[in-house]
Amino acid sequence: MAHPSPLLDRLRREGAVLTPYGPEGAGVDVVAAVEALDLEYAAVRKFAGLLDQPHRGVIEVAGGDRAEFLNRMLTQELKGLAPFHVRPSFWLNRKGRIDADLRLIELPGRTLFDLDVHAVARAVEGLSSYVITEDVSFRDDTPSTHRLALHGPRSLELLLATTAHAEGDALETLAPRRACVRRCDAIDATFTLFRDDTTGAPGFELIVPTEHAAPLYDLMLGAGRDPEGGAGETRRTSDALGGRVRLRPIGWHAFNVARIEAGTPLYNVDFGPDSLPAQTGVLHDRVSFTKGCYLGQEVVARMHSRGHSRSLLRALGVERVVMPGGPAPDPTQDSRPERVFQPVSGSPVYGAGATPEHLGDPVGAVTSSCVSPLLGSTPICFAQLKPDAAEPGREVRVVADDRLLRATVRSDLASPVAR
Repeated sequence: MAHPSPLLDRLRREGAVLTPYGPEGAGVDVVAAVEALDLEYAAVRKFAGLLDQPHRGVIEVAGGDRAEFLNRMLTQELKGLAPFHVRPSFWLNRKGRIDADLRLIELPGRTLFDLDVHAVARAVEGLSSYVITEDVSFRDDTPSTHRLALHGPRSLELLLATTAHAEGDALETLAPRRACVRRCDAIDATFTLFRDDTTGAPGFELIVPTEHAAPLYDLMLGAGRDPEGGAGETRRTSDALGGRVRLRPIGWHAFNVARIEAGTPLYNVDFGPDSLPAQTGVLHDRVSFTKGCYLGQEVVARMHSRGHSRSLLRALGVERVVMPGGPAPDPTQDSRPERVFQPVSGSPVYGAGATPEHLGDPVGAVTSSCVSPLLGSTPICFAQLKPDAAEPGREVRVVADDRLLRATVRSDLASPVAR
């Protein structure tokens, strides 16, 4: 069941443009943009951006047998997972398809799952059905929690200025895939935080009680926003916190550009419930090949031993071709006047010999794309490709509007951002 963001009214007052997320009629709206794309993107790369995440869900796992039970069910090795550590994993069905892409956050006495909101009910129902006598329970905490994220090199400074340590690792030295609990005395709130550099910049994921989400959002904007409104990017940095942090609310489009540049594929975007782990590009990050049995293991092991899949997720670098005409008026688009042809989700990919007159059969399709500022406004994208077209360095052709553009398969998913 969808739960509207508690920030919805505030975001609308900010002028946010909303867009549906997930299946048609699912009832989940995310912010596409609040301001111009280039301003929000600059916040992620240079300062700090605050992202509302109603498309994320939370499951709480409790009980003394939870560690052993989860290790039998999920694809990743979970033995020895200590409190305040974070580990990614897949929850598969019997056919080896991905029912959920999880980030497990281990806390004292309980485990949290961070996952796509559309996978929550499926994960709770599926995992609960395998509980027989074990002391383990699953609860959908999505209604009682809300997900926010801070991305950008100044995010840490903002968090240190507005919150205090409660439990777990020190925020000052928090490493990726580690967690802590912070308190915010100004609004009498305590929340869980973990680090995940999804955009290639420092990223902090917040799991906040729903009743405290709006007050925390307001507090961070009040403390972190530039008092000069972002005017004069080259001016001397102010001594005030807002002048240093220059926090902006950001939307899905700016986040999407940054995460594609960083080589981070997303569940329900670049792969999904019909995908096998080998098709995701993150197989070895989510799957252990040395642990014991888990649901769907036979399918995963068989495909791994054969060394191939019907498709593979790859990153493509696409040639830059300037589009005629002026800038688009859409506020979710980059405000710079020059436009380039960009493949979109679902655009077919063809072999290197394709021409507009003789395309041949597709060898894949684009799953997500952006025009990368770090590559001089050059398009990059993720695509699911047939194995014989997925070899690094191979040339392919991809459709963008009415153009057939040259593209090259990259050696890995990451593009220009070192993670």
